Formats: sequence, structure tokens, C-alpha cells
Amino acid sequence: MTLPLHTFRATALAGAMALACAALLPGAAHAQFGAVAPTPTTLRPAVDKAYGQLMAAPQILQLLDAVKADHDRATEDLRMLTEIEAPPFKEQKRAEAFLARLQALGLTNAAIDAEGNVVGVRRGTGNGPKLVISAHLDTVFPSGTDVKVKERDGKLYAPGISDNTRGLAVLLSWLKVLNDQKIATVGDLVFVGNVGEEELGNLRGMKHLFKEHLDIDGMVALEPAPDGTVLVLGTGSHRHEVTFKGPGGHSYAAFGEVPSAIHGMGRAIAKIADIRTPKSPKTTFTVGTVGGGTSVNTIAPDARMAVDIRSDETAPMLATEKQVLAAVDSAVTEENARWGVNTLSASTKLIGDRPGGRTAADSVIVEAAVRANTAFGRKTVLGGASTDANVPMSLGIPAIVIGGGGKTGGFHALSEWIDLTDAWKGAQTSLVTVLGLVGVQGVSAPLLDKRPPRTK
Repeated sequence: MTLPLHTFRATALAGAMALACAALLPGAAHAQFGAVAPTPTTLRPAVDKAYGQLMAAPQILQLLDAVKADHDRATEDLRMLTEIEAPPFKEQKRAEAFLARLQALGLTNAAIDAEGNVVGVRRGTGNGPKLVISAHLDTVFPSGTDVKVKERDGKLYAPGISDNTRGLAVLLSWLKVLNDQKIATVGDLVFVGNVGEEELGNLRGMKHLFKEHLDIDGMVALEPAPDGTVLVLGTGSHRHEVTFKGPGGHSYAAFGEVPSAIHGMGRAIAKIADIRTPKSPKTTFTVGTVGGGTSVNTIAPDARMAVDIRSDETAPMLATEKQVLAAVDSAVTEENARWGVNTLSASTKLIGDRPGGRTAADSVIVEAAVRANTAFGRKTVLGGASTDANVPMSLGIPAIVIGGGGKTGGFHALSEWIDLTDAWKGAQTSLVTVLGLVGVQGVSAPLLDKRPPRTK
């Protein structure tokens, strides 16, 4: 998951996703506090009917029992996958392991695509919608991180174990129980383990998936969201790397003759710090990393910084971005003027572009999640974050993010943990959400509409 320009990934879904859920997420800082939209209280009759049929069907009740029974085996998948490193842009080994498990569990058509995503389609009976169910393969941790799973006090500890290896393990469990119980969905289920969600991955996996598959009708992504949380808002972001260049020189001998790249960057940072942004829609900025210079007694010939800009709506994000870039230009002008030269320059490079979007609270995919939560005695909170769902949301494709069960914490820290006590309950709820959307042969009709295929 994701929120600000991470030195890690400051906006992942890791944070407390709602005030009501904050107690479950100590120390997390990814998603938005408080609801971003009212939870629907009146649902479409078709939604209520579908979930009533599902929860009354003997084969679905047996399926849910199978999810519970598969808990221990699914935990072994979780351990195995967690202990395979998956840094940003280096997800290949974990992708291969996830692919092998999908194939072993019966998804023989699964394969790794050109971007590194693992994709396999469990076909429906025909004429139903095509729904992506996904979890991301990558973590924020660099190569060489100790990812051995350790157990203590009833919790499993390991970097990346909850964000988002738990989601991968849940997908595998769903595939197993659906096949073992011979459940035929009406629509197609597209199982995806995707790359590029964390850090500067820039959602490359999801961007590729939706570019290549133009007939996707909706998406349900799994992240470590508390039970009952449904993410419907995708916070957009732009990230820039700014490089300052000057001639440099000796701190004493060249003083007064050359500008300092670091001083110019400092002026820019001070100007950026004074930018005002709207509270609603929430719009933020930060200079996340800085560097440069050669020695303490050198007028710096180079300096660089990385800037993260994000907003819940595109227009204020672009307006803030314009002010940030203007601050850089103004700072360069002032530093040159300070010494009566024109030898300092700055260049900017867009290093992150996460499109924003929103799934309407009264859309059928959100109502489906609300009704499934109700069926399991859970209240729903509609939240927001920057996740893989940003991509379909930006394209107008219905998409939500929900949890796969378990209490989690320590996101993006070496002390990341998950408590799997009764975690199968979350996996059950999320699976029922998915089944209502694609329909089950002989039980319920699909709730998710088929969309006309998009054009490239």
C-alpha cells in the first residue's frame, strides 16, 4: 500500500485507515484517518438478494468452512513467500514461487507477464464479468534484509509479512478452496500477484495489466486493511527529482565568484515549505530526501532533492506541483543574483506518477463489500490511500481495496508483524464479497456489470 513520497512509501495502506480502526494499527501511517465518504445505508435490492442467496447456499457455507480449515496450510504459504526477498524492481524470485503455487493449486494458465506480474484466469461459466483479485509481490525492504519469520507472543514477525505477503497467501487459499469445493463462478476471476506497488515502483505492474487487458470489469485488491475497512479513494501523487548544478569552487578562494548548488537548494526548500495547500481535498507536499556537495570546504557544484506531492483530487495536486516547480526556478534566480552570476541551474525529472481516482460510495462494488461485511456482523468504514487500485479508479473502472484478515502492525519496519488469530474470518468475508460480484452458478447472478472493452 502507499501514501507520501516514501523514503519508504509514506502513503501505503499501512496507516490507520480510519479513526474507528486506529487502535488496530499502532504506529502505522499510510491511509487516511476518518471516513472519506459516508457508508451506504440503503443498498440495491439486487445486492441484498445476492448476498442473502450466497449466505443461505449449502455449497457456500461448505466453502467458508473450507477457508477456515485451510488456515494452517495458508499460513505455511505465508511463511514461505515472506522468506523470499522481493525488493522494488527485484520481485522475480517471489513471482516465480507464487506462480508455482498457483499452478500447483490448479491455475495451469498462470504465467509471468512482460512487466513481471503473475497473472492467471480462473474461467467462469460464461457471459459474466471479469474481476481482477490482486495482491502486490513487492515490499519496501532492500536486498539483504533478514526476512526470516519469527514467532513470539502469538504473532509472526518479518519484514513484509503483512504488507503484502498475507494478501498473496489469501489468494492462494481462495484458489484452493474454490477448486476443492468445485465452485463455478459465472464471471472470470483474474488472479494477480503484481509488481511495482511500493517505493518508486510507480504502480508499473497495474499500469501494464490494465494497458494489456482492456476487458477488465472491476478489481478487488487485498491489503492489510482492518476488518470492515473498504478503500474507495485513490490518492494521486507526483514525485520529482530536482538536480542543482553549478561550477563549484574552493570555499575560500572562490567565495563570491560562484553560486552554491546546496544554498540554491536550501532557498528552494524554504520556499516550498511556505506553500499553502487546501485541507479539503487533502493536498500535501514534502521534500523527502536531499543530498549533494563534495566536501565541507567546497562550494557545492551539485545538489539534489526529491519532492513528493499528493492530493485526493487532481486539480489541487497540479496547482501545488506548479508552485513547487516555481519555487525551484525562483531559488535558482535568487542564488545567481546573490553573486551576480548566472551559472547555477536546476533540472527536474518526474520519478513518480500515481494517478488518482475514486470509486463512488453508491457503486455496486462498494455496496457489495458493505453487504458482505454486514453478513459477518461487521460495520464498514470507507477510507482512502494510494494503492494499486489507483490505476483502475483513474480509468473509471470499479475498484476497491479490502483486507484478507488478521491484525497487523509495524508496516515498513523491520518489526512488522501479523496476528493470525481468527484471520480466516477476514478471508471469508473478502471471498464472499468477490463471489457476489462475479456470481456463483446455480446460486446468485453477478452484481458487477460487464463493460464495453476499452481501446488502447
